[in-house]
Amino acid sequence: MAHSRRNPDALLEVLADYDRVVEIGIGRRTDLARALADRGVAVTATDVHERDVPAGVAFVRDDIVNPEPSVYADADAIYARNLPPELHRPALEVARTADADFLFTTLGGDPSAVPVERKTIETGTLYVARVRGE
Repeated sequence: MAHSRRNPDALLEVLADYDRVVEIGIGRRTDLARALADRGVAVTATDVHERDVPAGVAFVRDDIVNPEPSVYADADAIYARNLPPELHRPALEVARTADADFLFTTLGGDPSAVPVERKTIETGTLYVARVRGE
């Protein structure tokens, strides 16, 4: 199966400005985490299920609804792709606790369940729910 390079590119440009990031719910989509790691960003991926991740990407099994705060403590940004609305608030709380930016995309027409600033990117809308220091 050919990997689409189009999907992560817009997000990649935004996230590549951070030193340390955590991806919530990586699932089987490892292209963005790999691309960030290739650019020298320290990436930790989380998921509720054990997942294989590319070389250079750390993996921690974690549930954002019942998170282990140490996983996120050193992050400059926490991000998620296709994050369902019921996870917006728990993820935002984790970002606040870690004093990290929180950026995410939703699936299709799902609205944001938390206050956000919207940024239009090539693949749709990037929601910025928190900027460090807020």
